[in-house]
Amino acid sequence: MRDNGHVFRWVAALVGAMLLAATACSYTSPEIEPALPEEAQTSRIYAGDGSLLAALHAEENRRNLSLDEIPKHVQDAVIAIEDERFWQHNGVDVRAVLRAGLTNASEGEVVQGGSTITQQYVKNALLDSERTVERKVQEAALAIQMERSHTKQRILELYLNSIYFGNGAYGVDAAAHEYFGKSGTELTMAEGATIAGLIRAPSRYDPYDDPEAARTRRDAVLDNMERLGWAEPDEVTWLQATPVELAPERPVDERYPAGHFVEVVKQFILDDPRFGKTPAERQSLLFTGGLRITTTVDPALQAKAEHAVQATLPDGAGPEGALVAMDPSNGFVRALVGGRDFFGGGGQAKYNLATQGGRQAGSSFKPFVLAAALEEGLDLSRQYDAPGHIELPLPNGQVWKVDNYGGGGGGRVDLLEATVRSYNTVYAQLILDVGIDDALDTARRLGIRSRLQSFHASVLGTNDVTALDMATAYATLAARGIRHDPVFVTKVTRPDGTILYEHRPEPRRAIETEVADEVTWALQQAVHRGTGTRAKIGRPVAGKTGTAQEWKDAWFAGYTPNLAAAVWVGFPGEQISMAPPRTSIRVTGGSWPAQVWHDFMAPAHEGVPPTEFAIPLALPPLPGDLVVDEESPATSFVDVEDVIGMQVGSARRVLADAGFTVDRIDVGSDDAEPGTVIRQEPRGGGVARQGSKVSLYVANGRAATSTVPSVVGLEAHDAIDALRDAGLHVEEVDEAAPTPVAPGTVWKQSPAAGTRVATATSVRIWIQGG
Repeated sequence: MRDNGHVFRWVAALVGAMLLAATACSYTSPEIEPALPEEAQTSRIYAGDGSLLAALHAEENRRNLSLDEIPKHVQDAVIAIEDERFWQHNGVDVRAVLRAGLTNASEGEVVQGGSTITQQYVKNALLDSERTVERKVQEAALAIQMERSHTKQRILELYLNSIYFGNGAYGVDAAAHEYFGKSGTELTMAEGATIAGLIRAPSRYDPYDDPEAARTRRDAVLDNMERLGWAEPDEVTWLQATPVELAPERPVDERYPAGHFVEVVKQFILDDPRFGKTPAERQSLLFTGGLRITTTVDPALQAKAEHAVQATLPDGAGPEGALVAMDPSNGFVRALVGGRDFFGGGGQAKYNLATQGGRQAGSSFKPFVLAAALEEGLDLSRQYDAPGHIELPLPNGQVWKVDNYGGGGGGRVDLLEATVRSYNTVYAQLILDVGIDDALDTARRLGIRSRLQSFHASVLGTNDVTALDMATAYATLAARGIRHDPVFVTKVTRPDGTILYEHRPEPRRAIETEVADEVTWALQQAVHRGTGTRAKIGRPVAGKTGTAQEWKDAWFAGYTPNLAAAVWVGFPGEQISMAPPRTSIRVTGGSWPAQVWHDFMAPAHEGVPPTEFAIPLALPPLPGDLVVDEESPATSFVDVEDVIGMQVGSARRVLADAGFTVDRIDVGSDDAEPGTVIRQEPRGGGVARQGSKVSLYVANGRAATSTVPSVVGLEAHDAIDALRDAGLHVEEVDEAAPTPVAPGTVWKQSPAAGTRVATATSVRIWIQGG
C-alpha cells in the first residue's frame, strides 16, 4: 500500500510539472520592464514626540553591481544552491519541478522548491506573495517571457542586485557590507557561499543568530560547487574546515533605541499591501524610498522601561523580561521591551519576546474569566467554596483535580476575595458555571489575539499569550470596556509629503462599562492587599499577578486610568523553572514582574496628577486590607467600623481605637456637609489587618467636579455613555469633519479631554453625519 501511494505521488508530480510548463507557455502576460532604483533615499522613523528614532540607511552602503563586478565564485555559489541548471533551462526547469515534487511527496511535506532564479526574480519584482496554482502558472509564464527578452547574464545581474539576504540587506553588495564589512566585489569564495546559503531562509541561517546553522548551509553550497566542477576538492575541504568569519559587531553609533519596536514598525511596512503590491516593491520603498514614518513610542518611557527590566533582572544567563506599555485611550504603544539587547547578538537577540511566540499567562488570565462571569449576571458577591484542593467532575466523565498555590484556602469566599487571593479552586468552579467558550470569547474581545485552545484549565492561564496581548486586554479594562487595537505607526509619508498611510482610530466596545468597572475594582484590591502589593506606586492601580506551573513563566499586568503595562519574566526559547539554584528566588508574578512593573510605572507617572477609577454601582463588603502574599499568607485582622456619614474627627477616633491608621482624602460634593465622610476604603462591615490603613473620603465644601473623558474617535452612543457616566451633560452637533471620518463617529469635543469641570457641565461633541 505504501509503494502504491509513492507511485501515485510520483505520477502526480510528473503530470503537475508537465502541465505547469505547458500552461505557462500558452499564458499571455504583460510586457516586463524590470528596473531597480538607481538613487536610494534614506527612510527615517520618528518617535511620538517627533525626535528621530532610526534611519534605515543600510542601502546607503549598497550599489548595483554589474555582473562583471561580482566575483565569478559568488555567481557560481548562488546558482549552485538555488538553480544549478540556470544556464540550460528556458525559465522553468521541469526537471527541478519534478525532483522537488518527488522529494516533497516522499517526505509528506514541502522540503524542496523547484523555482528557478528567473521565477524567483519575477515573483519578487512583479507579483505578490499569494501561493495558488494560478499564481504559479503566472510566475512561470513571466519567467519564460523574460528569458525570451533578456539574456541570462542580465537576468542573473538583476537577481543578484535585488534578492534578500536577511538583516535588511537586498543585493550582493548590501549583504557583503552587512555580514563582512566590505564591498560585494571583494567577497571570497567562503563568504560568497555563506550569503548564497541565506537566500532560501535568511532567518534560519542567519550567521549572527545561529553560526552553526550558517556554517552547515555554507558547506552545503561548497559541496554543490565541487559536484558541479566549479570548485576544487582540496579548496573546498580547506574552506569547510574554517568557521564563518563575520564583520565586527555593529558599532555603537549605528545602534538606535527601541530596537524591537523599530523592527515591528519595519515589518508593518513590509507586510502591508498598501505600501506595494509585491514584497520587492515594499522592500524597495522601505529601504530606498525616503519614507517618513511617525510612530507612537515615547523615548522617555522607553528608556524607563528598559531600565526597569535591566535593574530588576539578573545579568548573564538568568531569565529575561518583556514589557509593553499602552495608552488605554487610543491603543498607542508607548514603550516595548522585547529582550535584553536587540543588537547584542546570539540566538535570541532579535527575537521579540513581547510580540512573538507567547507563554502561559497563569492567573493573570483570570480577570477575563471574571469579566465573562459578570457579563452573564454573576456579581462579585457570588459565594464559592475555596478549599486548598478540589476534584471536579467534567462532562466527559473525567475528574479535574485543582490545587491552590501553596495549598492555601478554606471556607467560603466571594469572587472578589477569590480574585484578590487568586484561588484556583474557586476559578475552576467559575469556569464550569461560565463556560469555556464564553470565557475565551471575552478574552478575545478584550484584545487577546494569540490562538486560545478550548479546555477547562484555560481559566488557570495554560494558554500561551504575548505581552502585547496582555497589555491590550488590560488597557481595555482601563478604558472601561472600550478596546483600541495596538498602534505602532500613526503616519507614513513620501519625501514630498504625500501621505501613504494615516492612522484612523477604530474603538470598539468589548464589554459593558459596569462590567469593566467591577473587574477594575477587584484588581485594585489585588494590588492593595493581595498578590500584587509590590506594584503599589502611591496612586490608584489595578492589576493581577500570574505564575505558571513550576514557576516557568511569571507575569504582572496592570494599569492606572492613564497607562496600561504588561510584564513577562522567563527563560526565552524553552520553559525552565525559575527556582533555586537556577534563580536566586522562586520567581512568582508578585516578585520580579511586579517589581519591574512598579519600577517602570512609578517614574512613568511622575508629574501626572493621580486619577481615581470609577466606582461600580454595586459592591460586596470588603474583608479589608489583608495582605495575602503568594509566598506567606497573613492572618490577624479585626472588624472595620462603618463611619460613612460621620464627621471626620469622630470617624478618625473610631478607627484609631480599633488599631487602624487613617488617610484623609478631600473630595468635592454637592450633597454632604463639609467634613462629612462620604466614602471609605475598605468599606465598613468587613475585616482588615490591625494596623493597616483606612482611607476616608471627606466632603470639602466645594462643588463636585468631573474630569472630561476623551471621546474623540468613539461612536456617538459610546461617547454619550462615557460623558454621562462622568456626570456630565451632552450637547450634540451634527457636522461633517474636515477629513474622512466614519459615519456616527465623534471627531471633535469641547471642553478637551482631561479638563476638570463642575459636575453636570455640558460637553459639546461633533458627530460625523450619515
